[in-house]
Amino acid sequence: MARAVGPRLALFYGAAFAAVGVQLPFWPVWLEAQGLSAAEIGLVLAAAFWPRVATNLLIAYQADRLGRRKPLMVGLAAATVLGVALFALAAELWAFLLLSALSGACWAAIGPLGEALALQELARRGISYGRVRLWGSLTFVLAAAGTGHLIERSGAGLVLGLLLGFVALTLVACLLLPESTSANGGAEPPQLAALLRLRGFWRFVFAAGLIQVSHALYYGFATLHWRAAGHSGTVVGLLWAEGVIAEILLLASASALFRWFEPHRLLAVAGALTVVRWSVTALGSDLALLVPAQLLHGASFGATYLATMHYLRDHTPPALQASAQAINASVGFALLFGLVTPVAGWLYAAAGGSAFWAMAAIAVAGTALGATLNPGRS
Repeated sequence: MARAVGPRLALFYGAAFAAVGVQLPFWPVWLEAQGLSAAEIGLVLAAAFWPRVATNLLIAYQADRLGRRKPLMVGLAAATVLGVALFALAAELWAFLLLSALSGACWAAIGPLGEALALQELARRGISYGRVRLWGSLTFVLAAAGTGHLIERSGAGLVLGLLLGFVALTLVACLLLPESTSANGGAEPPQLAALLRLRGFWRFVFAAGLIQVSHALYYGFATLHWRAAGHSGTVVGLLWAEGVIAEILLLASASALFRWFEPHRLLAVAGALTVVRWSVTALGSDLALLVPAQLLHGASFGATYLATMHYLRDHTPPALQASAQAINASVGFALLFGLVTPVAGWLYAAAGGSAFWAMAAIAVAGTALGATLNPGRS
């Protein structure tokens, strides 16, 4: 069974990121088809982030205390299936907000638990994390490109069904995961304060978080913006797929990257390239601009993500790995996205694609903060 750990984790990443490949590019399109405005879409998307600030950390810390992660992941995945299915009955804004908050909180809490489980299991067996994680990026590409093509043929109504199917597949993948125990394994409960006092921890979380949250406008409104500019659903899906193909290539070279860069240095490079990406995207919606800009997704998301995962693995106590992942997901991701996404909706409604200049400015702030991290101490 030990040999099957890699494939089982690859299935988990593949199923989860196929769901994300439908949700990120095309969930706003489905919401728009239900009659929601750009400002309302921004609120619904943000509602999925607000509860995570607390729930990610509480659930992950409980997993660290118990020393077991799989049972919680299975329960959270089952709850997400139910929450997504209930969107079929939503009609009023309050219902969309409530379901977004509940399903978003359950779905997001799976991530830190899965990352901690995968990082530990793969490290024990000497398997490259990047080479397993890239299967998630590959399924994202296929889901994004395929969904774009299907929308072009059949309309936005199929988005909910596709999303529900992939979330259900994620539940199956969670059931097949190894029953791994954390380093704590039922001993004295780990002290979260020891993690919070780590030198450079918060600086890294906020630096990486600012670079990641500069994607808020892209995640929420790029599809709507590009479709409004005249690009077909197929072209939009291929643009999203192109970005993640660049991410796959970067993940495949993860081992080489970390021979050249320490995590904090990779973060600084990623941040600088993120500024370039959003600056180019802000210039217009011609494919001559969007195609090269999308190639930089490998840096803006992929390199930032890799730098963060390796930093959390190497610079936090083993017994608090899930909690470290959850703090990053709660503060560096959910809190910042919950604050910035509604603003992104307002900016897009007011300025259209020019709002990407604001995302470039956020990336500048993250890069500047990341540049203050000290080698060997961050």
